[in-house]
Amino acid sequence: MVVNRKKERGEPEIPSASLPDIVFQLLIFFLVTTTIDVDKGLDLVLPPIGEVKEISKKNITNLLINDAGQILIDDKVVPVEEVDNIIRDKLMENDKLIVSVKTARKTKYNIYIKVIDQLKKAGATRISIAEPEES
Repeated sequence: MVVNRKKERGEPEIPSASLPDIVFQLLIFFLVTTTIDVDKGLDLVLPPIGEVKEISKKNITNLLINDAGQILIDDKVVPVEEVDNIIRDKLMENDKLIVSVKTARKTKYNIYIKVIDQLKKAGATRISIAEPEES
């Protein structure tokens, strides 16, 4: 009589001893290869604290952004797309020109950024940011 004995085998297992090592290596790999976009914000150079200079009125152009989002350059309403052309022309006439940007309290931030971008596009390097007007 032959007894057919089956060898009892346990359930197959996946070795998990090296699992933390693999996870750690994947984590390091993703940390090293991932790039993080950093917003640089507005690139403006601020004067030293307490520095005050007297500036001639002919060297200042006033730019106002009101509550309605209208842009006024020297009290003339202009579209945001024309700001760079107007300022570029003024800079050609006067290379010492300072653009004084003033906003109202309720001016939308995206319009303000568009105007600053237009000033940079025009080549304006002297930009004065004035306190917002009280409504």
